[in-house]
Amino acid sequence: MTGLPDVVPDPALPAAVTIWEVGPRDGLQNEPTAVPTEVKVELIRRLVAAGLRTVEATSFVRPEWVPQLADAEQVVAALEPVGEVRYPVLVPNARGLDRALALGVRDVAVFASATETFSRRNLNRGLAEADAMFAPIVARARTEGLRVRGYLSMCFGDPWEGRVPVEQVVAAGLRLLAMGCDQLSLGDTIGVGTPGHVGALLTAFEAAGVPAASIGVHFHDTYGQALANTLAALRHGVTTVDASAGGLGGCPYAKSATGNLATEDLVWMLDGLGIRTGVDLGALVSTSTWLAARLGRPSPSRVVRALSGGEEPS
Repeated sequence: MTGLPDVVPDPALPAAVTIWEVGPRDGLQNEPTAVPTEVKVELIRRLVAAGLRTVEATSFVRPEWVPQLADAEQVVAALEPVGEVRYPVLVPNARGLDRALALGVRDVAVFASATETFSRRNLNRGLAEADAMFAPIVARARTEGLRVRGYLSMCFGDPWEGRVPVEQVVAAGLRLLAMGCDQLSLGDTIGVGTPGHVGALLTAFEAAGVPAASIGVHFHDTYGQALANTLAALRHGVTTVDASAGGLGGCPYAKSATGNLATEDLVWMLDGLGIRTGVDLGALVSTSTWLAARLGRPSPSRVVRALSGGEEPS
């Protein structure tokens, strides 16, 4: 590895950012074949060793829906406690929460939609039905002392419905927060958002009484906008950013949802801005190079390719 960015701080930006690493769940769920359990566990261990403190481990989804995550119990059971490290899991329904609670999971997430069409395609339920399903799940999780994140997909555009009005996204987000979600992650599921759109949406949430501290952002790089959109979110006070090691992943229920923001690309930008993440970029690049070798293809991350000398997986 050669080279690190020059550090030129911007006083208008947050001093520190929490990276919500989604690679082991969102990154691997879209692989054409299942990744061995031992590789998933080793990936999570390496990510933690690189300094990431929130690593989304898996989803307790029914195996026939996402067979790549059929080993959720085995993955969670193999994870060792490490300081303040959090291993959130996705719980799509009440049964998923039961499975998570049985393993002592302390952080869960639910995955909702800002649009009716995607909700029906992803959950087989409309928005009202999905809210009715999630409300008791969130309530029970909070009663059990768990932290709950609410993912909100299709916040910037929907491949079936097209433009998604800002007020529609805010209304959906407010419903998740009213259920008891601790944090709301705004997803640009198909990567069509632009910085001005990001600013408009965050301004609308602020006007609705939702502080930036309660919001995370989840950008896809389909149109090359993920870093620009992240910077726009930081300028609005957001301090939690979702990213996937090596840029892996997307949503299996939306074919145009390609390319999560690569964690390495994000860390390079944040390091250059003097924003603390606690992440060792060299160790992270080594981890994604190691994973690429096991997946049999090079990492999509530009930073991984640049700092690993463009090495092909072996």
